[in-house]
Formats: sequence, structure tokens, C-alpha cells
Amino acid sequence: MPRDTAEAVAGMKGITFPARREKHYVTLAELLVRLGGFGLDLTWRVECDEIVDPRCAEMERRSADGGMDTLTLLSLTTPFLQLIDAEARGFAEGRVMVVLTEVDSSWWDVRAVDERVLGELRRHCPAARDL
Repeated sequence: MPRDTAEAVAGMKGITFPARREKHYVTLAELLVRLGGFGLDLTWRVECDEIVDPRCAEMERRSADGGMDTLTLLSLTTPFLQLIDAEARGFAEGRVMVVLTEVDSSWWDVRAVDERVLGELRRHCPAARDL
């Protein structure tokens, strides 16, 4: 986890849930949509430990500059993109607001400053538990 993320998540609450529900893989695009209005104005930086698709390299390239807006990130993650060991950090005014971490293509860890985000994801992913 990057240092700026490690410091920021100390004050955030979080949940974890399986990346698969039966035969359905929960994608980053799906999580971005579930953020709703909270996520629309964020600037995103993405790091992928494994480049499994050319879009992963493109996300990292765009992150290296000033980051990318939510709609750009969403366009890079659809259609279906399964990540392996990746982290997407959403910023507002220089502060990390949400961290979406995909662990080994098996689990999602989500941390957010706004509990409503976690509540929405709990409803969408009933197997979610607190971190």
C-alpha cells in the first residue's frame, strides 16, 4: 500500500467482501457505479501489481500525471475487466476519500470517509464484513 494511502486509511472505516458471488465477479466498474454521486467528482490514481490487460497499463499511465476523473476510469474498466492485486484511490481536494483494493482477484477491501458508501456496498454485497 502506498504511503499516502496507509496514512489516509488510518481514519477510515472499511469493509471486505469476496470478489465473486457465485459465478459473478464484482468488477471495479461495478464498485465505481455503486459509489454514486459520492464518486463522481473524485480524481483517481490506480496501481496494478499485475498487468493483466492493456487497460491496466493505461490506468497507471493516466494516474502518473494528475490522476483521472471517475468517468475516464469507468471507461477503462468496462466492459468486464478483472483485476489482480490492484488499488484505486479516489481523491478530493488532495485528500484520499475512498480506497478500493482488489486482493488476488479474490477479495475487495473498501475504505471510505463516508459511511454511506460502505452501507451501499454492504447492501450490494451481503457477505461484506468490517475490516
